[in-house]
Amino acid sequence: MKKILIALVCLTPLLEAKAQFPYVRFGLEGQAGYTSNDQVPFWMRSNQFGSVPLSGASASLIGSARVDYDTSRTKLFDWGAGVQVRGNAGKGSNLTLIEGYGKLRIGIFQLQGGRIKQVMGLSDTLLTSGNYAISGNALGIPKVEISIPEYYAIPFLGRFVAFKGNFAHGWIGKTPVQYGDTNMTTTQFHQKSLYVRLGKPASKLKLYGGFNHQVFFGDEKYVWSERSFRNKKFNLSEWKTYEYIVLGKVWNWSKVGNHIGSIDLGLEYALKNSRLLIYRQTFYEVGGLAHLSNVMDGLHGISLTNTRTDSKRVKWNKLLLEVLLTKNQGGETWSKVTPSGDEDYYNNYMYTEGWSYNGTGLGNPLITAQKDMRPGQPHYPKDYFANNRVIAFHAGGDVDFNEWNMLARLTYSINYGTFGTSPQGHTTGETHTQPIYGFFEPTNQFSGFVEVGRALKNNMRVSGTAALDQGRLLNNSFGLQLKLSKTF
Repeated sequence: MKKILIALVCLTPLLEAKAQFPYVRFGLEGQAGYTSNDQVPFWMRSNQFGSVPLSGASASLIGSARVDYDTSRTKLFDWGAGVQVRGNAGKGSNLTLIEGYGKLRIGIFQLQGGRIKQVMGLSDTLLTSGNYAISGNALGIPKVEISIPEYYAIPFLGRFVAFKGNFAHGWIGKTPVQYGDTNMTTTQFHQKSLYVRLGKPASKLKLYGGFNHQVFFGDEKYVWSERSFRNKKFNLSEWKTYEYIVLGKVWNWSKVGNHIGSIDLGLEYALKNSRLLIYRQTFYEVGGLAHLSNVMDGLHGISLTNTRTDSKRVKWNKLLLEVLLTKNQGGETWSKVTPSGDEDYYNNYMYTEGWSYNGTGLGNPLITAQKDMRPGQPHYPKDYFANNRVIAFHAGGDVDFNEWNMLARLTYSINYGTFGTSPQGHTTGETHTQPIYGFFEPTNQFSGFVEVGRALKNNMRVSGTAALDQGRLLNNSFGLQLKLSKTF
């Protein structure tokens, strides 16, 4: 609790700055809740950017300050900054920097640095189960980024073609590895993306396409040791190593670093009183997509947004349906044989904790780490994510009734473990690793979440949350939470 009070004292000077910076916005939120079975339910902890309560009875205080761009007039140069801190108290206590960044806008370009709440991929950002590459499930990786954050319509092409993208470098910190002369490396992060939109800004039909690419890398001269990698000494300079990372080039039979991303397609159509969005994310990791071996897998979504402006006592704002398929991975007995074998999503032969940051998965949370699963499930020891073969059906809704708003997420999944715990076993080319650690039987899981809230006077808001996990993958649990917030 002492740490929480210190955080609030640190925010006091920011409150005094509002008179000097009229675009500063402040927020303060108090939470009190309870979760059963010493477990925070799935949708109370997933895709929350690391802002998660403690299990059991707990109280939380969240303070934030933000300087946004001046949208009242067009400016060539502008700047912004933000910070959000969360303090939890209950069985224990902790203090977490959820967000802390600064940004500078120069025309269509933005330079941004720090810890940022950010997702990567084409989807509905409010209700989705989570993008494949970066879903907002974990804390943001500290990084420096140059980007075109909003679609820029090219004037000389009649504004029919627009694009956006980013290029970033980040710092992961010390990361455990499975090979080389050291078991901990200083790991860095590379990210880039490019997305294109076809259709004028006012067109009814717009088409979207693009890709994102992320890499963990660092300390290659220690990790890629002679003893571990076919008696070939790592001989790339730092700049040459970075070239291999950015371009995804292969050195000594493998890419340098842990690469992951998605290729995304989407369609948006303006109906009379709503807007339809259909999208698909196709996954790539170790090379199977180049052979179309895992093309059956993907995140498929359809979202409908209400564009009516009239007020009604009951009004739906947004509805969503998604299907997540990750079961194939190019590892089935009938799949095309590829040099890299099954994709083994989010796991990595080098990085012990796979596609995670501070122990929490960076991608879609329906792919489950061993530590989050019910004890007793078969587990291939080298797989940090013990369940990455999933068929999931996800629905979400945002509805207003009278002065209240309701947000709901409902997810049903069938889980198959990994290929390491399947009859097929893991594959690399023609080589099959026998599943000697047992078979993961198909396991059903339901997770639900409902939040109901309303605005009060003086920029205050009150809301209540209920969440439930029921099935055989996660520990059964429920959670209740009451929130009271104020912005000023």
